[in-house]
Amino acid sequence: MSVPTSPADLYRYSLRLLLDKDIPAWVDLWAEDGLMEFPFAPDGWPRRLEGKEAIAAYMRHYPDHIDLHDFPDLRIHETTDPATIVVEMRGVGRLVESDAPFDMTYIAVVTVRDGHITSYRDYWNPLAVQEPGADFAGSSR
Repeated sequence: MSVPTSPADLYRYSLRLLLDKDIPAWVDLWAEDGLMEFPFAPDGWPRRLEGKEAIAAYMRHYPDHIDLHDFPDLRIHETTDPATIVVEMRGVGRLVESDAPFDMTYIAVVTVRDGHITSYRDYWNPLAVQEPGADFAGSSR
């Protein structure tokens, strides 16, 4: 399958890759100088990842800790900038270590240029990572 280039289609494709646990292909969607930000990250969690390598390192062990099953309630809103979308969604699945349910609400502001994600501000719920086994980023909480 060819990788979509519109921001909304590329984002939907990125979610499919996360459900398939294909983190290398997900990382390939990023521009080399992509920026991922987490404005609501709790202490000990990264708030800013600069560059594709940093994003890859952050996401490398995600499937070992969180087994995503679905992204229900997905809503993608176009903005006045055709390269930028605002996404509302939930990620549901289970925490691998404890087998506890995982249910996270997200709002993201995503910019795509030349078929690659250049900016991703992820406003996720910091309370959800307080569950044992949710710490895929190896934070120092």
